[in-house]
Amino acid sequence: MSQTLGEKLRQAREENGLTLGDVAEQTRISSLYLEAIENDDYKILPGGIFNKGFIKSYAKFVGISEQEALMDYQSQLARAEGVTADQEPKAYRPQVLTDDQSGSMLPTIIVAALVLAIMTGGILYLVSYLRGDSSTVASNISKPAVNAAPEATPETETAPASDAPAMSAIKVEFKASDAVSLTAVVDGKSSTSLVPAGTSTTFEPKESLKLSYSRSLASAVQLAINGKPITPPATPINPKRAVIEFEINSDDLPQIWSAGAITGPSPVDANANIAAPAAAPKPVPKPASTPAANAAANVSKPPANIAKPPAMTTTKATPKPGE
Repeated sequence: MSQTLGEKLRQAREENGLTLGDVAEQTRISSLYLEAIENDDYKILPGGIFNKGFIKSYAKFVGISEQEALMDYQSQLARAEGVTADQEPKAYRPQVLTDDQSGSMLPTIIVAALVLAIMTGGILYLVSYLRGDSSTVASNISKPAVNAAPEATPETETAPASDAPAMSAIKVEFKASDAVSLTAVVDGKSSTSLVPAGTSTTFEPKESLKLSYSRSLASAVQLAINGKPITPPATPINPKRAVIEFEINSDDLPQIWSAGAITGPSPVDANANIAAPAAAPKPVPKPASTPAANAAANVSKPPANIAKPPAMTTTKATPKPGE
C-alpha cells in the first residue's frame, strides 16, 4: 500500500533527525498543525491556500518535492470529500445574513467587512512569507519609511563592488560521493546527520554556517553556494585534528564567493610572528703575544719594585770662631 502524505513527511523528518519542534521553529508553523498534517487530519487546519502553504513549507524543509506533496494532498482530499483530484477545495467565504428589517443591515455589513479585511491581510502575509519576504515585511512594519537616501560612508565609497549574495539569501548545497557523517551548526543550532553516497543536503543560514567532517572523506565532498561550485578545504585548519571544519559567515562570504574556494590560514603566516634568534656577536681576536712585543712592553714600563734614589741635600758648614 502506498504511503500517505503525512507518512511521507514524517518519514523524511525522522530520517533527517528532526523533531516537530525543529520543523515548527524553522517553518514558523504551529507544531499542532504539523502533527495534524502527519496524521492526515486536515480538519483543524484553516483550509484553502493556508493548507497548501503549510504543506509546501513542510515538504521543502524536509527535502520532499513541493509539487509532489501538493498532488498527494489534492488526491487525498478528493478521496475524503468525494470530489475529483483537479478540483480546488472551496475556500471559506463569509456570508452576509440579511432580513427584512433595514435597521439590522449596518452591523452585519461592518462585521463582514472586518472579517474580509482580516482574511485579506492574512492571505497577503502568507503570500509574502512564501516568497521569502517575511523578513522584509517585518522590517518595514517595525521601521518607518525613510525617503532621504543614507549618506555614503568612506568605507562604502572606497569598497570595490562585489556580486556576492547576501548571507540571508544563500543556499549552501553539500554533496557527497561517499557516505559522510556531517556536523552542521546553522545560526548557532547544531545537528549531526549522515549524508548517503550520491546525495546532497541543503542549508539556508541567515547569519553563519559551520560544517565539519572527517579528513579522510575530503575528496568525496563537493560544495556549492547558490549553484556556484565552491572548493572546500583539502586539509584541516588545525593540523592536530583529523577533521575538516570551516565556517561561512557575512564577513567571509564575499572573499569565498570571489575566490570560489574556502581556504585556511597559511603556515607561513602562522610562523611569521615568531622572531628569529639574534645573531651572536663575533669574538674580537686578541693580538698574538711575541717575545719582541713582550720586550717592548717591559722596556716601556719601569719596574714597580725599583725604589727611587734618595733626594740630595746640601748643608752649609758652620764657621769656627776665630776663622
